[in-house]
Amino acid sequence: MTAAPLARTTPTPRVVHGDSGTVPASSAREIADDLRRRILDGEFVTGTRLPSEHALAEDYGVSRASIRTALASVARRGLIESHRNAGWFVRLVDQVQGLDRVRSFTQWALDRGMRPGGEIVERTRGDATVREARLLRIPLAEEVVRFTRIRTLDGRIVMVERSTWAPWVTPVIEAVPRDVVSTTTALADAGIRVVLGTHRISAVSASSEDARLLRVRRSSALLAIHRSMFAPDGRAVEFGEDRYLPGEFAFEVTAADR
Repeated sequence: MTAAPLARTTPTPRVVHGDSGTVPASSAREIADDLRRRILDGEFVTGTRLPSEHALAEDYGVSRASIRTALASVARRGLIESHRNAGWFVRLVDQVQGLDRVRSFTQWALDRGMRPGGEIVERTRGDATVREARLLRIPLAEEVVRFTRIRTLDGRIVMVERSTWAPWVTPVIEAVPRDVVSTTTALADAGIRVVLGTHRISAVSASSEDARLLRVRRSSALLAIHRSMFAPDGRAVEFGEDRYLPGEFAFEVTAADR
C-alpha cells in the first residue's frame, strides 16, 4: 500500500490593522504602517536586526520589491537603518512620552539625544475669536498672535504645530526668529516660566494644509495633541494643537489609585 503524499502547507500571510479590522497586507504602505506599529509596540527592540527581506515577504505574502519599498518608508521615519551586507536594524523605538510628565518638544528630544528643529511658516496678528478669548481668558476681540510651525527631529519633519498666544507674551513671540528651536526657552529668557499644561489626545485626518506641510496624502491619519499652557500665577500663555505623523510617537498614561 502506497502512502499518499503529504500536502504542502503555505504560510498564512500576516494581517495588518485596517479601518474594518485586520486584513491581509496588500500594499507597501500598509506593510510600512504595520512594521512601524510592531517596532513601537516593542516587538523589535533597539539595535536588533529585522527579519530578512525574504522572510518578511513570506510573512506578509508579498514580493520582496514590496518589502523593500516598505522598509525604505520606515527608514525615512528614522525607525530603522540599513547596515551594508548585514540587513536592517532598529534605530529608534523609545519615542514615548508620558502624559503625566509632559515637557516641551525640545526638552523631550534633547533628553533622547536627538536634534530638535523648527520653522515658523506663518505668523499673524488678529482679533481673538470667541474660543480664543475663552481659552486664553481675555476679552473678546483682543489682539492675539497665531503661528504655524513645522517641527523636525534630526532634520526629519515629524509634526506641525499651531499656536495662539496670549497678548501679554506676544512681544516675546513676535521677536523670536523663524527658525526658533524652543519658544519655551525664549519665554524663560524673558522671565516667563511655563509650569502647567493640560493635554488631550485625538485622532484626526490630515487637512490640505497638513498634507502640504507634512508631505503626506490629504486625509492621512494623524495624532493630534491639544494643549493649554499656563504661567505660575495661573495666567494663560498659549493654547494650540500639534499634529504628529503616524508611527513617530507614542504617548503613555499611567493610572494610579489616589
